[in-house]
Amino acid sequence: MPKKICVIDGHPDPDDSRLIHALCDEYCAGATKGGHEISRIDIARLDCKPLKYKSDFDIDPDSTVQRERAKLITAEHVVLMFPLWLGSMPAATRAFFEQMARGEFFLEANEDAGHKWPKRMMKGKSARIVVTMGMPAIAYKTLFAGASLKAVERGLFGISGFKPVRHTVLGNVDGGTEEQNKIRLSEIRALGVQGK
Repeated sequence: MPKKICVIDGHPDPDDSRLIHALCDEYCAGATKGGHEISRIDIARLDCKPLKYKSDFDIDPDSTVQRERAKLITAEHVVLMFPLWLGSMPAATRAFFEQMARGEFFLEANEDAGHKWPKRMMKGKSARIVVTMGMPAIAYKTLFAGASLKAVERGLFGISGFKPVRHTVLGNVDGGTEEQNKIRLSEIRALGVQGK
């Protein structure tokens, strides 16, 4: 069944040689082949500043972020790809999500008195997170328990209603051979064809 998919390229460096950009290209190519409708957000082409004040979350973002939001609103499936930097997503990628979250975009406050859970605004959408890193994927999962990945899965996507949230971890990407990169690109293209 064809889906509306939004691919978020979370690498802040616009250099075309970055693996994340190639992975996003392959996913989009596969998804197009699979008959899916694609939109794309390239964080390297945006200028999103991190929020400084809690009160900033209460007001809507500027028109640039509003345009990108429209892509998430219409998407049934969201794919976020980013490199692991200092154990987490790059600061620019996080700043993008802080800007997107303004004005109750991901969670809407419950007007009822008491301790009701906020309304999950992304309910009905699924997500996949693709993370690249220099260390072996098994080391990240065992030594670091995939902590930053879990934070994105649960603290951003899960809490706002995305379900299911799946992930792909690609380790040893620094200095990977051409053959290894072909395998990675092929794996991501296959996910695009399936719309997963």
